[in-house]
Amino acid sequence: MTNRLPEEVYARVDARLAAADARVAATYPGEPVGRQPVHTVYVPADRFSAGLVEEWGARARAVEEEHGAALEMTPDVAERVRAKLRAEPIEDLRIDFEDGYGHRRDAEEDATAAGAARAVAELVAAGTAPPFVGIRFKSLERATRRRGLRTLDLFLGTVLESGGLPRGFVVTLPKVTAVEQVEAAVEVLAELESAHRLPAGTLRFEVQVETPQSVLDADGTVAVPRIVAAAAGRCAGLHYGTYDYSAGLGISAAYQSMDHPAADFARQVMLLAAAGRGVRVSDGSTNRLPVGDSAVIAAAWAEHQRLIRRSLAHGLYQGWDLHPHQLPSRFAATYAFFREGFAAAADRLRAYVASTAGAGSDSAVLDEPATAQALARYLCRGLDCGALTEAEMATASDLNRSGLDRLARRED
Repeated sequence: MTNRLPEEVYARVDARLAAADARVAATYPGEPVGRQPVHTVYVPADRFSAGLVEEWGARARAVEEEHGAALEMTPDVAERVRAKLRAEPIEDLRIDFEDGYGHRRDAEEDATAAGAARAVAELVAAGTAPPFVGIRFKSLERATRRRGLRTLDLFLGTVLESGGLPRGFVVTLPKVTAVEQVEAAVEVLAELESAHRLPAGTLRFEVQVETPQSVLDADGTVAVPRIVAAAAGRCAGLHYGTYDYSAGLGISAAYQSMDHPAADFARQVMLLAAAGRGVRVSDGSTNRLPVGDSAVIAAAWAEHQRLIRRSLAHGLYQGWDLHPHQLPSRFAATYAFFREGFAAAADRLRAYVASTAGAGSDSAVLDEPATAQALARYLCRGLDCGALTEAEMATASDLNRSGLDRLARRED
């Protein structure tokens, strides 16, 4: 065999693509490292206290104990859900100063912001804070801009004075109607880092995609990728806002839902814009709450589980919960999803590792490296939320957690 291309051609192609290589590496750093919560719990700021996590857990356990048969969980899933509700009922908490709080007098919101920050510090000191916590402040549109920034400033200053920044701290930027609002958020967070002597890049935010302008710009271009780029590495996630977005399109209230075709379109654009960018995507919420008699609770739980399973199948591993009675159905649906697919995913990954090591495999499925990465990520998510254990993972896949993480990051 004879090479026909001289070294000069190889070098010329390398030189020609060097700028593109650098641009792709900077734009697409890959999937973010670490855990993604399965939900974000939104709580109006005036209803938040240091006892909220314990209270939500107790209420969730009580409703599951009374009505849990309606969830139709397998014994294995039921045991894990009950353990989760005892140990970690809330994975991600967002203290809401926007729609859930409304418009108050400045003095009242100031006091609420400071009180919420002290309560978060109390949770952190007690070791009972959720793994992720933050606030949603009012949007950077003209009418609410100064109030929103003031609340962010007061909350951050107070929480730092009261014990330090909580782990997994993130803020939520709602109702984006112009990319410039994202650029302004970046500037504000940099100023706050400087004022509090925090390392650059410490403060990150999620963008709520809940306006038509945050999906499609006025010139007809797709806005979501521009939003991610404008965040300059500070965008931790894109969160779909079910009801604001639907209303913005003129969809009547009776048909506003997470499974409306308009919602599917927006979320698919979000997933495309976030892919490989180090940004995670979250679904929104359902406003049908499991509150009332047994029949009402069972129907609401069935709807919630159906929507969660649908989101998971579409690659959306996170959603919003608005009431403690939604926690049993959240974890029941999520755990069932991971446990039902566990054996097949572990077996396929074990066969893939064996084949790449030259040991051969009798698997009926021939997986590509990208599919193996997706399988590893799926199993990592199951471990992170508590649906799976490392012991059963090692038995089924012959992989420990570090080996699984390497495959999830394609370090094979």
